[in-house]
Amino acid sequence: MEYRSVGKSGLKISEVALGSWMTDLRGSSQEDTAKEVVKLAYESGINFFDCADAYSGGAAERFLGEVLKEYPRSELVIASKVFFPTMKGPNGWGLSRKHIFESIDRSLKNMQLDYLDLYFCHRFDTTTPMEETLRALSDLVTQGKILYYGVSEEWGSARLEEAEAIIEKYHLHPLTVIQPQYNMVDRYIEHDIMDTCKKHGIGITSFSPLSQGLLTGKYKKGQPLPEGSRATHQADKQINQMLTDENLEMVGKLEQIADGLNTNLSILAMAWILRRQEISCVIAGASRASQLENNMKASGFHIPEDALDEIEKILGFTKFERHVG
Repeated sequence: MEYRSVGKSGLKISEVALGSWMTDLRGSSQEDTAKEVVKLAYESGINFFDCADAYSGGAAERFLGEVLKEYPRSELVIASKVFFPTMKGPNGWGLSRKHIFESIDRSLKNMQLDYLDLYFCHRFDTTTPMEETLRALSDLVTQGKILYYGVSEEWGSARLEEAEAIIEKYHLHPLTVIQPQYNMVDRYIEHDIMDTCKKHGIGITSFSPLSQGLLTGKYKKGQPLPEGSRATHQADKQINQMLTDENLEMVGKLEQIADGLNTNLSILAMAWILRRQEISCVIAGASRASQLENNMKASGFHIPEDALDEIEKILGFTKFERHVG
């Protein structure tokens, strides 16, 4: 496993991180499998474990905290998030000082921790002044309850610039990291967010590297959906909407490149994300050990320039640039 700094901070995280958003698995065979995955991750050099207070109503935090307490705290980088409703009443959600302060205490209790390494704003709160949110997060750093804080993709470049101005004006602890979706078929952060992060030294811990499973290669044009796959049971049907003939043809071409490099599409897709030095890590879930073992092979995997050129032709991405005159 290889490691990267989170932006301009001194924090080092594994290039492949483990995301934890499972449902409550207590007493099931899935619980043993999930514990096996976390154990394999730690023993294989993954040090970054990502979670959120809203995942499974707090069950994900409690599960991850219980498993990770077996390992030395100093070797772990643990993250959670705040925004979604986790308590009753009008103040039970959002990014107000009240909700942030109450949420961090709840997350620390859930995860049996004294502090979190990274704490993210899960969304942007239009009902709370940005200054209030940033002051609250900076104060948590001062208090030692969190070491670094970050935001979600919803903040965007304009909001990141506004946040940086507030932080500079009031001499707050820095905004260290952003967590956006980023993969071969969703490259919107390349339009401007990635440049803004590079400008301010903000790290990028990207999620959904395999685009809901589209970039695993398991879905084939003209073939039935694989039994037990996300497309057969996902409630919001996000993956189903992506299974267009155009996307599946693209996946087939990408698989040919992966075959030519003696690897598989999942590894290629994750290594492609890590080709950018602005990226601090890719966050991926794993429902079984074999998935994690495959994901970890993306760390340190080098894609030759000619293959990168072919991938760009297949993806057909054009960065938005506005020209006047």
